[in-house]
Amino acid sequence: MHVLLIHQAFVSPSEAGGTRHFELGQYLLKAGHRFSIVASDVSYLTGKALFDRRSLITKQEFQGIRVLRAYTYPSVHRGFVWRVVSFLSFMVSSVYTGMKAGPIDLVMGTSPPIFQAVSAWIVAMMRRRPFLLEIRDLWPEFAIDMGVLKNPVLIGLSRWLENFLYARADHILVNSPAYRDYVHSKGVASERISLIANGVDPTLFDPQSTGVEIRQELELGDDCFVVTYAGALGMANDIPTVLRAAERLQDHRKIRFLFVGDGKEQPNLKKMAEEMKLSNVIFAGARPKADMPKILAASDACLAILMNIPMFRTTYPNKVFDYMAAERPTILAIDGVIRQVIESAGGGLYVPPGDDEVLAAAVLKLSSNPDLAREMGTSARSYVVRNFNRSDQAKEFVALVSRLGRVGK
Repeated sequence: MHVLLIHQAFVSPSEAGGTRHFELGQYLLKAGHRFSIVASDVSYLTGKALFDRRSLITKQEFQGIRVLRAYTYPSVHRGFVWRVVSFLSFMVSSVYTGMKAGPIDLVMGTSPPIFQAVSAWIVAMMRRRPFLLEIRDLWPEFAIDMGVLKNPVLIGLSRWLENFLYARADHILVNSPAYRDYVHSKGVASERISLIANGVDPTLFDPQSTGVEIRQELELGDDCFVVTYAGALGMANDIPTVLRAAERLQDHRKIRFLFVGDGKEQPNLKKMAEEMKLSNVIFAGARPKADMPKILAASDACLAILMNIPMFRTTYPNKVFDYMAAERPTILAIDGVIRQVIESAGGGLYVPPGDDEVLAAAVLKLSSNPDLAREMGTSARSYVVRNFNRSDQAKEFVALVSRLGRVGK
């Protein structure tokens, strides 16, 4: 069976970002299937071209997974309108590329951005193959709650498009239990929805590692207490709250805040840190996902944070499962379903989103109680191995796409 995924922001382990689809694809290959991905030729994280284009379709291969790079107008970080232009350019080019992908048995679309899911539906329809729609974030609800999408006409059109795709998908895959409830509330029958949560491959992380080379590279002494945030630096991530917490802890000279990632807010955040004269903050830039184990090994605690908006209570951030697998405690400034995971695991401390005072107190508590931090980390890894293991999730994914692929024949 040959599965085709259309995903503008796909990244391999050699790039920065989440590798859910790469990891699931590896299990598809092991099960004897083929997996191809139509992806952008522009980095979603930096907005820059990944290579010099010399043909309409550029072919790559990552450990057996074929990646077809489709043209994308490089404007994803130039404002809302230009961002949409970038999405629309990929929507058009990815349909063309998908039609040139050879014989396929199943087309998978993933959202956000929702426009690439439209591409997947068009390719599935034209090639008369089943359409599997994956919902990774609740678009447009996140954009509406954040105030990014305000125009009533655009909101109405966005919700119409969302419902249009729900109605036409042969099956819908979600990565959070709250997403399943949301999609069901839109009138989608329960039997048409499958939950395969975000998770992690625990074998990629060595809990005993101390990340010496990263500490040396970043000039972090052995006695520093390092709090790491690994992920996107965008508006949704509420990094200004972390910087205000860092300001409160300036007198605690052994505490360091390490930001590993990139995004359109990074220049503003660096400027903010400079203006606040924060000597305890390090921006290390984006790193490949393959570097994440040693980065987290160099950390004493890890941080996950989002803006305090209701819809973010529905999300399962990838980074939290990486933190848990690395056996590091999570300081969690996100309420909702991921809070339930951390509290069930005994794997960290919850702080109210947007509250820099409580966040600073949580960092100070763990830095002052290393035994507590280690105990939480141990509990976190044990819990994630049992409940969010990528190998278990991959078996469910392979079974799902195999069933849908057979239906289409």
